[in-house]
Amino acid sequence: MRYTLLLHYPEATGEDLGAEAIEEGMRAFAAYAETLERARVLISAEVLQPSSETTTLRLVDDRLQIQDGPFADTKEQLGGTVVIDVPDLDAALAWARQAPSIAWGPVEIRPGATHVVDGVWRPST
Repeated sequence: MRYTLLLHYPEATGEDLGAEAIEEGMRAFAAYAETLERARVLISAEVLQPSSETTTLRLVDDRLQIQDGPFADTKEQLGGTVVIDVPDLDAALAWARQAPSIAWGPVEIRPGATHVVDGVWRPST
């Protein structure tokens, strides 16, 4: 079963964090990705640009609205995603618990419904 781990955490600039904290975070995420890869459960992983780089689209009364920045104004933002393929939710929980960002904010686990393989939509079971 495919699960997407949605990594939420407070945003901070490199200046706010400092070079040492950034390097430590990069090492932690690299080690996490390597562990997932060795276990052959990693499908993909991505750290996102800051929410200030976001463009949000909405359709209101059949008119497209384009907004710079995130739609939600919250302290924690979606900072990255990890897609894994594991037997069940218990396994997804175990992998999510190891995400380095859990120390900074929640990790949402969402089962996949469908995904694309070679241009064809397939159920994520």
